Amino acid sequence: MPKDAALEALFANKEPSVRLIYEEVLSSLAKVGPVRTEAKKTSIHLVRETAFAGVHPKKAWLDLTIRSEKPIKSARVRAQEQVSKNRWHQDVRLASQKDVDAEVVGWLKSAYALAGA
Repeated sequence: MPKDAALEALFANKEPSVRLIYEEVLSSLAKVGPVRTEAKKTSIHLVRETAFAGVHPKKAWLDLTIRSEKPIKSARVRAQEQVSKNRWHQDVRLASQKDVDAEVVGWLKSAYALAGA
């Protein structure tokens, strides 16, 4: 499957707002530095030198998994998993473009920095 087809397949049968949320995430990251996207079967990896976030399109929202050095203490974090001594995955649900706010962008900036270290 061509790269663009894989990306489009992830947004097929989803509310149009889900794609807009994804575009808002990418737009916010464009101000941070270059980001490569890698469409997988069920998600999109956001990559600097290594993956620093995962985008999981759902029917009416977008689930975002963010890498971090320690747990993020926020009511917005729906799930956390420690994947190694100094790496955590945090899951955040984004239901609208407004959810891609300064807090989420700050978490993404930190994850981006980790992916270049």
